[in-house]
Amino acid sequence: MAPQLRVFVPPHPLIQHWLGVSRDADTPSTLFRSAMTELGRWLTYEAVRDWLPTLETTVETPLASCPATFINPEVPVVIVPILRAGLALMEGAQSLLPLASIYHIGFVRDEETLEPTCYLNKLPASFDPQTRVLISEPMLATGGTIMAMMKELTARGADPSMVRIISVVTAPAALQKLADAYPELNIYAATIDEGLNSQGFIVPGLGDAGDRTFGT
Repeated sequence: MAPQLRVFVPPHPLIQHWLGVSRDADTPSTLFRSAMTELGRWLTYEAVRDWLPTLETTVETPLASCPATFINPEVPVVIVPILRAGLALMEGAQSLLPLASIYHIGFVRDEETLEPTCYLNKLPASFDPQTRVLISEPMLATGGTIMAMMKELTARGADPSMVRIISVVTAPAALQKLADAYPELNIYAATIDEGLNSQGFIVPGLGDAGDRTFGT
């Protein structure tokens, strides 16, 4: 059976609560950052459920031996926040994956053409094919930035089936592009919105996640 893009919208009340807080135009920047951190935490929790490699072993409790399961430290785990808005989700993700390596990449979108330009790339020269890569990107709108991100990752040997994306608000345009190009991907989002406006912003969305996070 051919792979098919999987988009998960976890029905978790905490995810829905913090989504509501982040959507509200009256939410101040400090509270918006808290909402992004919490969404990063809970979306990551859902994303790593069957994704992290584990080891089966035995430990000694104070009373007896018993089976134990640990995360395999020999398999690399990487978090890549897409600058700058992706930093908003990273704190929550990193709290659950404290040993993960963090690599930064930055894109800026031309507001006329809607095409992304990479202005910072700190990705390694290559990835082990078994590397687990978690991308944090609050908005998947036109799909231009996330497609450019995936091109950079796969050019360095990352396996799309080992990549997971956490995003707060997604739109069908971006999801369709990803489905066509990288059907092995798994995406964890707080919601899928109805579409985009003429400027390429998600509607109803939550505005500019980067500006609201950093108060600019």
